[in-house]
Amino acid sequence: MGTYIPHTDDEIEEMLAFLGLTGVEELFAVVPAALRLHQGLTLDDGVGEPDVLAHLGDLADANRARSDRLVCFAGGGAYDHEIPAVTAALAGRSEFVTSYTPYQPEVAQGVLQAVFEFQTLVARLTGLPIANASLYDGASALVEAVNLGVAASGRPTVWASAGIHPHWRQVVTTCAAGTGHRVRTVGLVDGVTAWPADDDGDEPPGVVAVAYPNHLGCLEDLTAVRELCDRTGAVMVVAFDPVASGLLRSPGSFGADVVVGEGQAFGTALGFGGPYLGLFACTGAHVRRLPGRLVGETVDVDGRRAYVTTLRAREQDIRREKATSNVCTNQTLMAVTAAVQLGWLGTSGLAELALRCARATRYTHDLVTAIDGVTPYSSAPFVREFAVRLPVEASVVVERLADEGFLAGIPLDGEYEDGERSLLVAVTERRTRAEIDAYAASLEKAVSR
Repeated sequence: MGTYIPHTDDEIEEMLAFLGLTGVEELFAVVPAALRLHQGLTLDDGVGEPDVLAHLGDLADANRARSDRLVCFAGGGAYDHEIPAVTAALAGRSEFVTSYTPYQPEVAQGVLQAVFEFQTLVARLTGLPIANASLYDGASALVEAVNLGVAASGRPTVWASAGIHPHWRQVVTTCAAGTGHRVRTVGLVDGVTAWPADDDGDEPPGVVAVAYPNHLGCLEDLTAVRELCDRTGAVMVVAFDPVASGLLRSPGSFGADVVVGEGQAFGTALGFGGPYLGLFACTGAHVRRLPGRLVGETVDVDGRRAYVTTLRAREQDIRREKATSNVCTNQTLMAVTAAVQLGWLGTSGLAELALRCARATRYTHDLVTAIDGVTPYSSAPFVREFAVRLPVEASVVVERLADEGFLAGIPLDGEYEDGERSLLVAVTERRTRAEIDAYAASLEKAVSR
């Protein structure tokens, strides 16, 4: 253990001599006496490394949310998808894991090409021509989309569907306090957004944001959103589910101006909140306002294919107060991982993945809603996630099912009507028929106590 002590006695003496001090106590004398600890810390004696690891293992075992202990039916933006061995093997190569910002393209062609391929795949998923090199996560991507839309429309009012993930909307609201944007949440009726027929005397929106599918798993009518944006002159922002896009029409085909999403489902395991991957795509009209990094394909002086960051200054940003974004980085490793996963799946593989999720979700929905007292939250169509109303509090059901070995879902709580008794359930391709049957049986016991 001693090899991990950062400073030797000789190094400490050398430092003190350089500072002209006689001891460490004199070094810390600059800290006011009232703030200094005047007696030793009540710490146990040191123990060996194996004992420390065993103790940490005991602490970890107390966490019932470990994915290898609970069968996961929770979603809400983070999903328990299969990660093929090839994805981890390729994305984990040292060329990608240790790479950093490719400001010098002459030594970063491999990473730049990988990111370029990622952008191409995201553009195909979203149905829009321009995709950036990624952002931190879906929530920050939505914030950047709002900033872009407000700058493009010249109006600071944002209409955000209540069907957008509550955490994402909270991030938008928090950032709006600094930018001065006015965020108006448009409520749901039967699980889908009830867009107003007029602006109710309010300023017309500069941005209209909707989720597809929404947080409750319901499919929104994007044609109606496009018509609303055409009537008001607003920028249409869609937060989409990239896995469901294997079955659904792309947001771009409905006329979306900006599409954002969370890419965790493509090769990144659940990990206590991160790392995540923000997807961002837009029409060509907005490319100069695009946040983050953009990789383009060109040729070098010898006419060979080459890749460079393009079309924008590093932070977008040299204009500072006039810039629509100050983001100058991305999630390169997660983006490469997603590109590997999508390349492995291919078009037919993604469609098969989405179909397996949809079929498992429908099977689970039918079993769950057949339980006495459990009813659908909405009658709207859904794809791979759905909400149900329960006869008891959802948080109680989650605790009871954890004892049975299941991560039951996400309580909707106060974000939605009757949310305390409503549960959001997600089903991925990893869930087997036996697991789903056992989940439904355990849920029936949990709600009938």
